[in-house]
Amino acid sequence: MAEDVDALGAITRILSPHCRVTRMSNGALIADWKRTRFLGMATADIRKLSDGSSVERADLVTGLIRAGCATAVRKEHSDVEVGLWLRAVHLLIRTMGFGRVLRLLSVAAPDYVRADIPSERDVAWLKRAVQSHGRRSWFVNDDCKAEAVTAFVLLRRRGLKAVLHVGVREHPFALHAWTSSADLCIPDADPRGHAFAPVLSINGGGQ
Repeated sequence: MAEDVDALGAITRILSPHCRVTRMSNGALIADWKRTRFLGMATADIRKLSDGSSVERADLVTGLIRAGCATAVRKEHSDVEVGLWLRAVHLLIRTMGFGRVLRLLSVAAPDYVRADIPSERDVAWLKRAVQSHGRRSWFVNDDCKAEAVTAFVLLRRRGLKAVLHVGVREHPFALHAWTSSADLCIPDADPRGHAFAPVLSINGGGQ
């Protein structure tokens, strides 16, 4: 029973947002509500997603992608894209306010069913790119809110796990924002050694 639950969890993580999986006595049924169709999978195939070899898993995922039931992970954003997103987010925060921008995350960073764990290398590269653009731009001027939201949106749009935090420090009073992913924080969670207690954490899609 536990193996079946793990197997269903594995398939749920790779499905497109419009697809849902239901456990059946002889496997599982994938409901594709976008195309109003159903796809059956045998128990043996589902278990390959959690316990099979990398080749077996790749073949099954490729089949689901071709059937329109799974979405391939997007390639990482270019350095130019990171800079454009950072400036756009900073402009939105300045014109609309930070609170309203957070409420827009359900549109900019949808809560996909798929949420893969990013590699530390990918997050480290994104951190360097975001902070480099933030420091070089007189417009952004190292704004932690813009950097945190940009990192969160770019990771979530690739279907990767990320959590956006807003923290507070009492003495002296200050607010700080950062995004955590793969055990890294963008920007740093404790700038210049000052610790901030999280008062708001967003896992995905503004939730």
